[in-house]
Parts: sequence; structure tokens; C-alpha cells
Amino acid sequence: MASCCYPDVLAWIQNLPPITRWNEKNPLSICICSSGSFQPSLNLSVARNLQSPTISFSIIADLNLPISLWSSKPIKTNPKSLKLLDDEAISSLSINLIEDVLGYASNKSWSSSTKVLKTDSVLSHLKDTFNLAFLTLSLLICIYEAPADLRSECLASLKNQLTDSQLRGASKSLMKIMGPNLEEQWMRSLNLAITNWIAELQASHHTLKTPSPLFSYSFSTPGLWKVQLYCPVIAMDIESSSNPPAHERLLFSLKYHQLECVIQFNYKVIVQENWVDVIVNTDNIRCDVVRLVNETLMTEQGAGTDEKHFPSRISLHLTPILQTNIISVSVGKSSANPTREIEMEKGIETSFDPPNSFLGLKVSAGETVSMSLKPWKFEQSVYGSSATMNWFLHDNMDGREVFSNKPPRTALIKPKAWFKNRYSSSYRPFTRQGGVIFAGDEYGKSVQWKVDKSTMGKTMEWEIKGWIWLTYWPNKYRTTYSETRRLQFKEILHLRIPPS
Repeated sequence: MASCCYPDVLAWIQNLPPITRWNEKNPLSICICSSGSFQPSLNLSVARNLQSPTISFSIIADLNLPISLWSSKPIKTNPKSLKLLDDEAISSLSINLIEDVLGYASNKSWSSSTKVLKTDSVLSHLKDTFNLAFLTLSLLICIYEAPADLRSECLASLKNQLTDSQLRGASKSLMKIMGPNLEEQWMRSLNLAITNWIAELQASHHTLKTPSPLFSYSFSTPGLWKVQLYCPVIAMDIESSSNPPAHERLLFSLKYHQLECVIQFNYKVIVQENWVDVIVNTDNIRCDVVRLVNETLMTEQGAGTDEKHFPSRISLHLTPILQTNIISVSVGKSSANPTREIEMEKGIETSFDPPNSFLGLKVSAGETVSMSLKPWKFEQSVYGSSATMNWFLHDNMDGREVFSNKPPRTALIKPKAWFKNRYSSSYRPFTRQGGVIFAGDEYGKSVQWKVDKSTMGKTMEWEIKGWIWLTYWPNKYRTTYSETRRLQFKEILHLRIPPS
């Protein structure tokens, strides 16, 4: 066993004897998960192919009558080797696992991209990534293929196995092997399955406690911090929602999306005479809400592709773990407050009513308020040694924060309200795809810590803790429903202070 949480499938495969030493009466298999003692289990087994000098691995539901749920591509064996498979053959099996996970995505554009997966690159990270790829595929197979007798228990077991700290660490290596494009497809494939699973549980009035977010990782290199996170919308906590509940078609559209977010900071370290300056600048904050199913399915079963959540608030806290070495913290100014102009309009209206009525003289006096307001407002603040950065989306009609409010009822019937046709309007506060991008040149300047010189030559840890709010207000679909969801994440970043 690799740990108390998950089976070390890689070690089991590496220690399989050559075919010449197999005992046909005792099939070679390892238990992936079980629904209990003397109960059905999910096993990985290996068998030789009678038609060729190859072997295949299968995931089998071990019931009274075993059912094969998945089989690998045939793998050639080396009859002269003391082991069943060499490392190159196991690397090919690992690529087979990755391709089959990607195969569960609704978008099949990944197929040509897998050609960039090199056996040698997979081999160099084999120890870290093989078990993760195998258990991920097992989870998807269990969601889509497993019989009811063992499905529930095995899904709970596999979820716990995949959240093991060692496997979460291995995810960085796997993402590095696949590259950004396949990484996105991998997460869309996984989170489509997770969405289906949660939707099924909700329909039967069960709840699933998922990690929040379902997947995130951080990357630290000299001069750059990066956090990448993915979370299916259905797994995010609901902060507020309106009544009556959304129509079934609208709910379908809303739940089959995932949040994809990249947070990047540039930093520099400057040694001063009496302290060390650590200066962190916002490089890029990118948030997108991405469809998990194809356009045809979204149109046929949902409310169309234009109904989805949008980012309405982002809050990030940067905190040095060891705070005794922090002398002071400085932040930049927040974005400027909106300007307000008040104008008085007076007018006299006269009109003649029909002859049998009195002359009507109408006098009206009114006041109009015009406001110049950017849709997004940025604020910085300091709490102890923590720097806090907040991005708020405001309703440009009344200036209210969107994440904590519902759309005004009068605005719901106005075709030119800002949130109607929000992804095609020239005044949209989002990209055409419905996401947001914040760069340091407009939203978010630098944060500066003065650090004691005793830290020189050491690596300091910073914690980034964040919250992201997604809101739904009607776009083209006729409804009064609205809701806001939120997720929380936390990652550790590293920064080395150069020696004197």
C-alpha cells in the first residue's frame, strides 16, 4: 500500500511475475475498493491474450458474475525479462489511462493533442502520476459504468483516495506532463463526471461534501507566483438564491459549467540597508465559467448557451506564514470613487383636454442623477501582516454590489439592462466568453512587505487564501431567478530571500 488511503497499483504492476510463472488457477488482481467484507468489490486484474503475445489490464466489478468495466490496450511483454513489464511498457499504459480519462469529455478536440505526450516524460514522473491517473479513471468508470451493488461505497472510497495529500501533490507533476491544453480537458472531463454524480445525489436528496475547490495547485519560481484552480459550479456553496426556484431547463444550463481561474503575481526582492523589501505585483487574474457539455445538448435540454453564472467578486488574502520577521506592510490605493453629477430639470407642460373638461395645466419639476461608474472596483487593505485585495462588480444602474443583491424587478423587464445580452453588448463588464481578466496596470497595484534581514538566505512561505463569487442574473431566458455561489481555496507559495 502506498499509504493508508489508496492502493499502490503501480508497485503491484511493477512486481508482477513474468507470464512463465503465472498460475492460471489464481488470477492476478488487486482490490481497488470494496463495499464491505464478503461484498462486491472493484478490482484491477491482468490476463494474457490468447491470440497474441500481449497482456491486457481490466477493471472488473467482482459480483457473482464478474463484469468487465474497462480494458487497456494490448501491451507487449518481454519474455526474457524477470518482470512482466518494463518501465517503458508501464509508461505506455499510463498514457492509455490519461487518454481514456480525456475520452469522457464532451469535447473530443483533445485527441490530436495527446500525441505530444512523450513516453520518456511520463516515465520520469511515473512514480508520482501513475496511481493518480489510474484512480481518476477508476472514479469516472465507477460514476458511469459501475453496478448499483458497489457504486455508492466505491465512489465514496475513491473520492477519499483522490484527496489524499500525496496524490494531490502528484497532480502538479501530471499537469506538467500534459501541458495547459490537456490540463483543461482533463479537468473538464473529471468535473463533468463530478457534476453528473452530484446531480444524481441531489435528485435522490443526498448530499456530497466535495473539497473546495475540487482541484487547485500552486507554482512558485523566482519572480513568479501562480495558482490554478478548477471547480464545477454545482459543487460551490450557494450563498443566496431567489424564489421560486429555477425552471428545470435553466437549472440544467447553470449546473453544467465549471469555474476555471488563474492567479498570477510577479514579485521582486530588494535588499536595503536595514531591511529587505518584498514587493508583490498583480500580473494577471483570470476567471472563466466554461461549459462542460456540448452546445447541442445545452440547447436541447437546457436554456441555451447564454445562461450561466458570471464572476461578481474576488477576494485574495496574502499572508506571510512566519510573521515575527515582518516589520511593516504597505498597499497601493484603491480604484477611484465614482463621480456623481446632479442636475435639475424643470419644465411646464400645457395641454387642452376635451371641451367638457377643465383646461389642464401640468407642471413638473424633476431631478436626474448621472453617475460615471466603472463596473469593477478594486480595494486593498491590511489586517496585521496580511494584504487583502478585493474586486467587486457593481450594478451600473444603481451602484450596488452585485454579489450580495438581486436584480431590481424593474430591470428584469428592461431589454437594455446591463445584465441582458451581457456577453455581446459593447458595454459588457466581461469578456465575450463571460469571464474577467484583471491586470496590474488597471486593477491592483503592488503590495510591499518590509522584512527583517535575519531572513536572508532563507525560503519564506506565504499563504494565499481566496474566495470567488459567481452570480447568475437572467440574460436572454425569461425568468426572475437569481443566485450567488462561492468557493474558498488556500495554497502555499514560496519565496527565497537571497543571502547577503
